[in-house]
Amino acid sequence: MAAEWFDGGNYISWNLVNSLSKLRSKKRTPSLRLRQSSLSQSRSLNSSSGGSALSKPELLAKQQTDLVLSVENLVTEFVTPEGVGRAVDGFSFSVGRGETLGIVGESGCGKSITAMSILKLIPTPPGHIRSGTAFLHGQDLIAMSDKEIRQVRGNEIAMIFQEPMTSLNPVLTVGYQIAEAVRKHMGLDRKSSRARAIEMLDLVRIPEPTQRAREFPHQLSGGMRQRAMIAMALSCDPDLLIADEPTTALDVTIQAQILELIHDLQRELGTAVILITHDLGVVAETCDRVIVMYGGRKIEEAPVAALFSQPRHPYTEGLLASVPRLSTATSEPTLRLHEIPGVVPPITADRKGCLFAPRCERSTAQCAVEQPMLEQTAGHFVACWQPVS
Repeated sequence: MAAEWFDGGNYISWNLVNSLSKLRSKKRTPSLRLRQSSLSQSRSLNSSSGGSALSKPELLAKQQTDLVLSVENLVTEFVTPEGVGRAVDGFSFSVGRGETLGIVGESGCGKSITAMSILKLIPTPPGHIRSGTAFLHGQDLIAMSDKEIRQVRGNEIAMIFQEPMTSLNPVLTVGYQIAEAVRKHMGLDRKSSRARAIEMLDLVRIPEPTQRAREFPHQLSGGMRQRAMIAMALSCDPDLLIADEPTTALDVTIQAQILELIHDLQRELGTAVILITHDLGVVAETCDRVIVMYGGRKIEEAPVAALFSQPRHPYTEGLLASVPRLSTATSEPTLRLHEIPGVVPPITADRKGCLFAPRCERSTAQCAVEQPMLEQTAGHFVACWQPVS
């Protein structure tokens, strides 16, 4: 649990963990199951398991043969007045069916740009994907034409953006926006697509879904708008869901409900999830594996328990040390929080050496001139010349 790894938990994450625990302890209705007529049978996870939902360990075991997305050496650059900047620098990762992969780091580390690059949503100009591959079921997304990638967006890969108020069209009803995606990708007629939209709103536990489908985004609360975004993202039964800060600007109780909703739907549909966040409490409670980004590069990757119990990179150690702890707040109320000096380097900064070296207390002369390569120890990857022992 996050509370254990955080030595008592921090104020926000502790409340989040408590809220999630209360939700999971409640007696639930039978498992969330979409109508079989609405599911894409060719991608149904239950067809290989006798019709029953797989447990989390079973889903994780299937990842070796059910790889959904594999990204290799992704490089994304932007042309700026200061020169060409590299926002994503040789980033590689993979995610399997039923797995939740967390990507964490400070603002400006390249997390959201990575997700947008996979879906080819980078505005050109000023940005462009310089190199790399992103294979989804054997097809390279980066090499696809605009017409081909539009068939993937919202259908095989769906994304929940940070702010639903700016992601939803303010002049169209919520139901129309969900139905539009269904008509486009599933080929349903207007009546069937509207029924599907209402079904999805009900699935994400929005009360009075028929009424809500007729309302505009500004008429819904922040939590309802985020649920509507999830309903839209899952309406075509995607293989991969990218959630970019899905709980931003929501209170702790609503955060817990949204995360629990994604967790339930993932178990029901076997969807792979990439969770982009800076909230370590969310990562500890929901993810199976974690990648730490810095300056557009992957600097550490490990199973969630291993990373929180024994971080290897000084940056990861600093992130964990900067989390407020309840035990410290009560025993030493005047003690200052740990902080990492400096800021994330701009994308136009010199890429030589370790980008974290100017802020690192363990840096040496080698760190400033040589870029460390990822090294693996028992499934724990770290790119550092002076790793934490």
